[in-house]
Amino acid sequence: MAKIQAIRGMNDILPEQTPIWQFVESTVRKVLRQYGYQEIRMPVVEQTDLFRRSIGEVTDIVEKEMYTFEDRNGDSLTLRPEGTAGCVRAAEEHGLLFNQTRRLWYMGPMFRHERPQKGRYRQFHQIGVECFGMAGPDIDAELLILTARLWQELGLGTHARLEINSIGSSAARNQFRGALVDYLGQYKSQLDADSQRRLGTNPLRILDSKDPETRKLLADAPRLEDYLDAESKEHFDRLKDLLDAAGIAYTVNPALVRGLDYYGKTVFEWVTDSLGAQGTICAGGRYDGLVEQLGGKPTTAVGFAMGLERLILLLETLGLVPEDANNNADVYVTAMGEAAVTPAMALAETLRNRLPGQVIVNHCGGGSFKSQMKKADKSGARYAVILGENELENVTVSLKPLRSDEDQISVAQDELAAVLAKALAN
Repeated sequence: MAKIQAIRGMNDILPEQTPIWQFVESTVRKVLRQYGYQEIRMPVVEQTDLFRRSIGEVTDIVEKEMYTFEDRNGDSLTLRPEGTAGCVRAAEEHGLLFNQTRRLWYMGPMFRHERPQKGRYRQFHQIGVECFGMAGPDIDAELLILTARLWQELGLGTHARLEINSIGSSAARNQFRGALVDYLGQYKSQLDADSQRRLGTNPLRILDSKDPETRKLLADAPRLEDYLDAESKEHFDRLKDLLDAAGIAYTVNPALVRGLDYYGKTVFEWVTDSLGAQGTICAGGRYDGLVEQLGGKPTTAVGFAMGLERLILLLETLGLVPEDANNNADVYVTAMGEAAVTPAMALAETLRNRLPGQVIVNHCGGGSFKSQMKKADKSGARYAVILGENELENVTVSLKPLRSDEDQISVAQDELAAVLAKALAN
């Protein structure tokens, strides 16, 4: 019978890989907690209309990438392709936004049916941050200052750069969209295939095109900044002042837009040059109309999302995975002979009580001295505790260093925790 394999683009995260994930996740949690953000957890399946209404009918996600199916009741459901719409739905449904400001964050899998490539998969994991009820550029600036701190905590401070832009109000974008379509329509046959399709559906995304010929045409195209409304200009100028005051370096990128219909005013991306074409590691912006669009009262909002796979790939590429981001044990307790099994298990439990935070692995399954020591070494432990017939008789253990040339020593069992505490501190 043939073995069943994982679905293409939906990957297992193996025990050797999970420590780096845990390191990134715990670092994100720590930074967000410092800024007073609260975690929210939403289901991975939502009504399909939630994404059609929020993301937009003519976006690539809704047209080509969503995992949509009918359940047994005939309802159309979709595995979430992004987190913002679900967060808005949950916050509105549970009354979290009424006359309140909210700083929320979430973490979990998202699903898009696109061609898998390194750092981009069909099931991928995102950390999202969403802020509601704050209209000013100060909350935009806080999100960018927060992410700058996160890069420092992860060791990426010099490997991520910030690009910002303002895409103005809906009315300003509509006016610009018309001018852009008129201009590019003259050269439609010279545009790349994606841009030709987007000309009639989502023309602002053409500004994002990487095709060299399309880029040449865009050099003389109308500029979005020339169509910005006064309020958006003032908001953007104040944001830049706040970033300057905070010492956050940035570049204004007039071609920067977001692929989802709900964005307006501030948009931003953190990008890196260390991952080739997949250079964006965090992106977001304001979406002041989305809550109302989904049936709530008008509520200002801003947020961002970052892909964990790409972030972890960047850390690995740059060799920035911390040494302690591993599954290694600290101490491996062995039992030589059946009589030592029960005392060894009790001793391991005593060490866990006395040495909180240290990883104490108790050998199970029996075996010879040689095989147990081989497993102790493979565990990555710094010390092996050996409990055999002589040790039981003398109420001692043999303590064997596994990562140095120090000599094996005999230690009284009631002194073992203190000896190990001192040795592991070095």
